[in-house]
Amino acid sequence: MHFLYEAEFWVAVSFVIFLAVLWKFGAFKAIGGGLDARSAAIASELEQARALKEEAEKVLAEYKKKQREAEAEAKTILDAANREAAEIADEAARRSEEFVARRTKIAETKIAQAEAQALADVRAVAAETSVKAAEHILAETMKGKAQDSLIADAIKDVKARIG
Repeated sequence: MHFLYEAEFWVAVSFVIFLAVLWKFGAFKAIGGGLDARSAAIASELEQARALKEEAEKVLAEYKKKQREAEAEAKTILDAANREAAEIADEAARRSEEFVARRTKIAETKIAQAEAQALADVRAVAAETSVKAAEHILAETMKGKAQDSLIADAIKDVKARIG
């Protein structure tokens, strides 16, 4: 029994008594319950984190989808605007060509009218000059009543042919 004198023996006995006291007062259950509660709290936090992560992924996917839709809509709007601008430019060019064609036709018509008027004026002046020249020539070459009668007939004939 010499082990009764050794310190290690009494430390071991004290430790066993300490464990028995802890077991008697339910310390192991409290410690186990605390560890179980802490484990449950950690599991709950992990589940919340997992749920938040899934929700964030869903929101991210939704915003990416909205971004793609917005980009597609912007492209559609841009394409429509480009087509509309091209149509407006084509319409403006067509109207400009029509305007130039109308103005050209009006100018050509006015030129043709001016030419016709000038030609009519020249003919009238030429006829009048011819009549005066004929009168003068006949007056110089003919004398008397025969002259007057011949001049009057010639004047009537020339006026009938011209007018």
